[in-house]
Amino acid sequence: MSEIPGDLKFLKSHEWARVEDSGRVTVGISDHAQGLLGDLVYVELPNVGDTLEAGNASAVVESVKAASDVYAPLSGTVVEVNAALADKPETINEDAYGEGWIYVIQPSEPEQLNELLSPDDYAQLLEDEGH
Repeated sequence: MSEIPGDLKFLKSHEWARVEDSGRVTVGISDHAQGLLGDLVYVELPNVGDTLEAGNASAVVESVKAASDVYAPLSGTVVEVNAALADKPETINEDAYGEGWIYVIQPSEPEQLNELLSPDDYAQLLEDEGH
């Protein structure tokens, strides 16, 4: 299993959130999730300006095996999307916690971050699920 970066927070549905210095939050899917999905062939990004609600579907990642919703870890407005994924969705497979980010959100309720899993809690979740 790959190393889980210590500065991330997670949803049980395998999305990650990284709080940037600006207060904005970068969102992606975990290395574990991309491994389950297999080779990604398409990413449906949200639009800049979209308002997201925590826990609602915000993007879609599609592999040769399945399509999977990407859920918003917190509520807010999309301020940036990783347009490079349109041409290279496999970037998520190669670098899930880095270049494979999906979008950036300006949170409307930053305290929602407190409800997300720490890296240790997420690692424990994966262990409990038998992964």
